[in-house]
Amino acid sequence: MTQPPSNQPPGGFGAPQDPNQGGTPPVPPQMPGQPPQMPPAPPQQPPAQPPQGQQPPAQPPQGGPGYGYPQQAPQPGPYGYPQQPQQGPYGQQPQQPGPYGQQPGPYGQQPGPYAGYPGQTQPMYPPAPAPSGGSGGPSRNRTVLVAAVAAAVVAVAAVTTWAVVGKGDDDKPTVANPTSSASTGATSAPPQPTESESEGGGEDGSGGDKGGTDDLNAAREAGEAKVNFLTTNDVDLPRNGSEVFGPWIVGDTVVKAMYKGVAGYSLADGSKKWQVDVPFKLCATPAQPSAGGLMVFGYEESAKDGAKCSMLQQIDLKTGKAGWKKAVPKPTGLFAFSDNTLAIGGNTVTAAGSSSAYGFSLTDGRQVFTGPTGDCKPYAYAGDATKLIAASQCRTGDVNKEQHTVSEVDPNTGKAKWTYKLALTWEVDKVYSVNPLVVSAFQREQKKWSVVALNPNGSVRSQIQGGKDKFAPRCGGGLVIFGRNLQGCTGVAAAGDTFYMATDASYGTSNEVVAFDLRNGKPKWRSKAPEEQQMTPLRMEGGEVLVYVAPKYDKGGAVATIAPAGGAPKILLKHPVSVSQIESGFFSAGYAYGGGTFVVAAGRVSASSDAEEKEIKTMMGFSK
Repeated sequence: MTQPPSNQPPGGFGAPQDPNQGGTPPVPPQMPGQPPQMPPAPPQQPPAQPPQGQQPPAQPPQGGPGYGYPQQAPQPGPYGYPQQPQQGPYGQQPQQPGPYGQQPGPYGQQPGPYAGYPGQTQPMYPPAPAPSGGSGGPSRNRTVLVAAVAAAVVAVAAVTTWAVVGKGDDDKPTVANPTSSASTGATSAPPQPTESESEGGGEDGSGGDKGGTDDLNAAREAGEAKVNFLTTNDVDLPRNGSEVFGPWIVGDTVVKAMYKGVAGYSLADGSKKWQVDVPFKLCATPAQPSAGGLMVFGYEESAKDGAKCSMLQQIDLKTGKAGWKKAVPKPTGLFAFSDNTLAIGGNTVTAAGSSSAYGFSLTDGRQVFTGPTGDCKPYAYAGDATKLIAASQCRTGDVNKEQHTVSEVDPNTGKAKWTYKLALTWEVDKVYSVNPLVVSAFQREQKKWSVVALNPNGSVRSQIQGGKDKFAPRCGGGLVIFGRNLQGCTGVAAAGDTFYMATDASYGTSNEVVAFDLRNGKPKWRSKAPEEQQMTPLRMEGGEVLVYVAPKYDKGGAVATIAPAGGAPKILLKHPVSVSQIESGFFSAGYAYGGGTFVVAAGRVSASSDAEEKEIKTMMGFSK
């Protein structure tokens, strides 16, 4: 990828897309997995995402909330993206196939970050550096795009793969060439319930059927992990099913949220330990809880269609104790219809949308800041234990040329410490890592994607040079402006001077995890997945990269680590081959690892009848 001068659009790897999404994206939506407008000379355009494959006998687990724009099999989502690919500018939602997210196929296809551009094959070049943007709220362009997305009709789109071509040795501009890639197998969205299916209901407190784990372990072989539990759905859902948030592991508890309830389950046997109900449908959560286990969940203000995602409920995930709750101030103006996204940075939880942004104390809910209301407005945040990063949109003299920025802000005041401006028309997509700061950005018109690393002072550190590899991070969700977070992508990880990203590969072949040197953006080493499987980075674990190896019909899944110096993955848990079909059958799967236990959970639950609904497998745990 070539690096644009300051404010230059990033070009480069295909932005990750949600594996479970299908559809023909007209323009790359801001999916989880797409980076923000890159620093000075961003890379190229987005690479194509892995095609969703159909599962053979046993399919690998689906990826959790994917990144990038989904072009794959439709996945029902609260905002319509997941359910089915949307055609709006932000229309597609990343899918999460197999290890990469898609559920239906063992390696469900994952559209590239810009899965919405299936047909293009001409090379794309990064735009020339653009002048700094001006001020102001959302531009008219975004207004039109947002309106289009809101009215978009769900449709299944062809899968497109984006190849990322990095800056060559001759220092010529990087060119990213999207290439059409047929799915290895048909993918299917969860069955849609009938019109007569009931609407309400909460969990019955039973914790679900743990599915006979003794039987599941009966066929396991020497060296294979045991199945701690397999739970089935115990929630009476509305006709179109429900998105699942999580899983998160806190101590000896795994937590997930769905519809109108948040529940904690024992890692040992999957039994329900606690549950907190909310009056209306859950609609937003930060990517991760605080270091102390505090989490804030967003839920709708009423049961009416189109209700705003404006209510907040704090919960201590360690104990299941519900804390403060409050309403986010009602937004006003042209974009008042957008939903809030949530993020936790330091001791602050932020709620932001396309028209307003607020910060609240994580411990007591008191409002600590209101986002800027001038020419540049933050529309989403990303954070960790100490830092808070804001993605903003600024008004320029040309309504057709948006200016996006990335800033580090004080979690207690919301004031910017520094600001990095992307080139005009480049948009912030995702934050792959807060510390070190690695951002993804895309350019809608040219369908380009770029990944850039920033220094602690906001200057450009490097731009990732992807060469000819194809990458497909999964960010599990749709447009940021419709309630999806900047964070939460899988398939990427970072620590110190290194950024890790998994390549895309077709079913039946091994993919690789590539380590990039953040000092210059160049690849340092590659680690190949074992036995023609595919692996995806989840996060860092004790200085090493924690990866999930997706199962195949004749091979079980696994959890492994890769050393900082590279080499073959070291297996921590080898899942039983006998349950590979079950493991790979979770729709739009999400993953969590902690305390020696690995959990895979369905990212959405939907069925054609109440009876089938209760039979859907929702979560599975493995340990030594």
